[in-house]
Amino acid sequence: MSDQSNPFEMLMQQAQAMAKAMNPALESFSPKGFESLWPTMPKDVMEMAFGKGISKDGLDAKTRLLLTLAGLTMQGAQNETGFRMTVRHALEAGATKDEIAETIAQMAMFAGIPAMTKGMQLARDVMDDKEDKTK
Repeated sequence: MSDQSNPFEMLMQQAQAMAKAMNPALESFSPKGFESLWPTMPKDVMEMAFGKGISKDGLDAKTRLLLTLAGLTMQGAQNETGFRMTVRHALEAGATKDEIAETIAQMAMFAGIPAMTKGMQLARDVMDDKEDKTK
């Protein structure tokens, strides 16, 4: 049973009840489940949307995604779904596991060891899932 005197708990219960009223399927919503519905874009699509399509002499999709990964790490890797999706997209855009790890590790100097550690764990989970699916 939840603590009704805790305002945070009460707000969470209200939000869940409102979500269920709007869409009963949201009662069992899982961010990881939603994430599996969102496909990884092919590299060509990423280049068109985020890379050379903006500026033909600009950053490629891989570099943009590594920069995004650095920013997400700097935020403490709190947006786990966005972080995992960015790792998947970076791999698809041609980033190596070493480049991804180096990008995350570099952020330890600016975001701290806990943010870097969480980012490494999330990236490792994505890479492990990718390896499992290719076997």
